[in-house]
Amino acid sequence: MTTYNELAGFRVNYVSSDPTLNSSNEGQVWYNSTTGKLRSLVQIKSWAAGGNMGTARELLGSAGTQTAGLAFGGMTTYPTNSNATEEYNGSTWTAGGNMGTTRRQLSGAGLQTAGLGFGGFTTVRVGNTEEYDGSAWTAGGTMGTAKTAMGSAGIQTAALAFGGKTPATSSTSEEYDGSTWTAGGSLGTARYALAGAGTQTAGLGFGGYTGTANSNATEEYNGTSWTASGNINTARYALAGAGTQTLGLAFGGNTGAVSAATELYDGSSWTTSTSLTTARKDLGGAGTLQAGLGFGGVTTAVTAATEEFTSSIDVTTAATWASGGNLGTARYILAGAGTQTAGLGFGGYVSTGGGAFSSATEEYDGSAWTAGGSLSTAKGNLGGAGTQTAGLAFGGYTTGQPTLNATDEYDGSAWTAGGNMGTARRQLAGCGLQTAGLAFGGFTTVTSNATEEYDGSAWTTGGNLGTAVRYNAGSGTQTAGLGFGGYITGAVANTEEYNGSTWSAGGSLGTARYSLGGAGTQTAGLGFGGSTFSNETEEYNGTSWSTSTAMTTARRALGGTGTQTAGLAFGGQTPAQSSATEEFTGGSVTTTASILTSS
Repeated sequence: MTTYNELAGFRVNYVSSDPTLNSSNEGQVWYNSTTGKLRSLVQIKSWAAGGNMGTARELLGSAGTQTAGLAFGGMTTYPTNSNATEEYNGSTWTAGGNMGTTRRQLSGAGLQTAGLGFGGFTTVRVGNTEEYDGSAWTAGGTMGTAKTAMGSAGIQTAALAFGGKTPATSSTSEEYDGSTWTAGGSLGTARYALAGAGTQTAGLGFGGYTGTANSNATEEYNGTSWTASGNINTARYALAGAGTQTLGLAFGGNTGAVSAATELYDGSSWTTSTSLTTARKDLGGAGTLQAGLGFGGVTTAVTAATEEFTSSIDVTTAATWASGGNLGTARYILAGAGTQTAGLGFGGYVSTGGGAFSSATEEYDGSAWTAGGSLSTAKGNLGGAGTQTAGLAFGGYTTGQPTLNATDEYDGSAWTAGGNMGTARRQLAGCGLQTAGLAFGGFTTVTSNATEEYDGSAWTTGGNLGTAVRYNAGSGTQTAGLGFGGYITGAVANTEEYNGSTWSAGGSLGTARYSLGGAGTQTAGLGFGGSTFSNETEEYNGTSWSTSTAMTTARRALGGTGTQTAGLAFGGQTPAQSSATEEFTGGSVTTTASILTSS
């Protein structure tokens, strides 16, 4: 008798404990004899809301990836066409360079920094092609046939356009080589308002409208000709697509009503997946099957909504800010040290008008602030470093003394004088420990690039910042410091990294700002708040900054401490002085096994 092993070639693993879960386990099935459960790792598929577009529109062109998307052209309200371009960074859209030709019902291909837009409708059908370099559009070669509502695939230098309206329903294809369009093979089913994915030599076309009926046809292109493949399950037109010829993604569209249907293609057949949150047609699409992007389109009205599709065995938990206990003394331009569960806040200014500098020190235990020993001098715009039981305060200013060089050391109950700084200054940043502190930037009578290192008793000169800056933020250690943001003649996005002797340029903040809070390390930094009354949060990975979950309370001149995964923000200016405290919990990725059966 033939056995299972002979048929299938493998057996279900019998184990006493679950294996370590990671992507190498995907598809694996095992029986846990301890829990009596048959388990497997299966993909989790979901749509989640992304940042809204700046301009709501439909019938737009699209290109790029989930974290570097591109939207261009389209129609805002009938019959108003758009030439606007927007770029997506994985959380927010920002304006890019306008297209040369204002139009709708155009198609797109390529990347955010190497995009391609072609065809469409102005007041007539056009064959115009434009190429995007990440900031501006320039004219490319004109299509052989002016069309609207085409399917598309490929990159800027190897694009594919197929189907569409001339105004007759079309089956023809054209291939672009970066300068010229040439004829390609014809679709088996002529149609328009279809979607596409893949490349010029491995393209995928699906859905659309034949002129008399919705289509469920799928065809694959090999660089020369189209062949029929498995039909999509929901016949529809005005849908969007993403991915490749063997890993395709179809979503949205019109079945007679706007659709939220999502389907996944494996190279031969389509399977139904999790629906879009917002049903819509005439939307843009980009990305891959594992990380798709849908944006714009029409629900009952034109929308700016963006959604991100994830197909993964990993569950991603977004970063969050949560309210903590309020400071006992509301204030801004204060300093901070310590951790999220053992924080220290000190100094600052207690009013936006007619108030005074503060000497108050408060200690945070993860839920509430309690009074600690007062600074010897009430002051603000000072630097801070260290821990709750070994804090360091330096520089700043007070009434009658616009710059201070004093240093104070905290032992968990009282402050005592330390060695004076070599350069008196205010509006500076700091990081490190009480016995290995770092002070940099600030303002003397001019904006400063000076760096000083503290050894627990005295300050010595370190390497100058590359750019003199004040109202900057800092994190890290004396030998691996991070300075970011600040003010020169306006807000800056500068980031610099310190190795214990010299500073070098790092990746710029996504948003230039000053008077922001900082936490973390040189390779895992956290920046939040700042000018002008911002709630923006960004995370640094040692190379570049990425946008994270926004704070609940927008503010500047706040205190900050902790780590990238457990940050603490407190006080600040809203524009009134604030006592608000927020706790940051970094995002996480967890691999999860599904229970198939229980014994």
